[in-house]
Amino acid sequence: MMKNKIGILIESDFYENEIFYYQFRFKEAGYEVHFLSRLWGNEGITFSGHEFRAPFYCNESFEALDDEALNDYAAIIVPAGMVSDRLRYTEDVTKLPPACVFLQKVFARKDIVKGVICHGLWLFSPVAELVKGRKMTVHNNLLGDAKNYGVEYVDADVVVDGDLVSARTGGHCYLLASEILKTLASK
Repeated sequence: MMKNKIGILIESDFYENEIFYYQFRFKEAGYEVHFLSRLWGNEGITFSGHEFRAPFYCNESFEALDDEALNDYAAIIVPAGMVSDRLRYTEDVTKLPPACVFLQKVFARKDIVKGVICHGLWLFSPVAELVKGRKMTVHNNLLGDAKNYGVEYVDADVVVDGDLVSARTGGHCYLLASEILKTLASK
């Protein structure tokens, strides 16, 4: 069965150039692109971009994706900007944020390629074990975070470590997309 979906997490303060690039690049490669967020019981939410305050409507929740629904996903991307910081919120500090619980499900699946770019690494703060010992690149501002999480930092614009692809900044989204597509093609 061909996995035909690529999921991208979304929230306010996303980096518009990156998100808009993914919308078209993955579709061009034959994938359905799905933007996923926490909808807080709403039918959908309009988020605002970081640079230009561009609106972006999302009506799909990662909280609604069970293991069966994940079977259709070839890749999940944690994007740049402040998306990760916003998604790591939890109303009950004794519980993991729902986005981190979702990452645990995704990282348990070797059949799903994971993409992490720029400040996307922030979402791993409560679940650092998911990236501990993995080769990754990160934004220069997050080098301390990466070391604290146990990441094996590689000084490059894009790094592939099996089913994990990372890129340094949102401006490197084309490299991340290219490597994700190469990784998917090799499966």
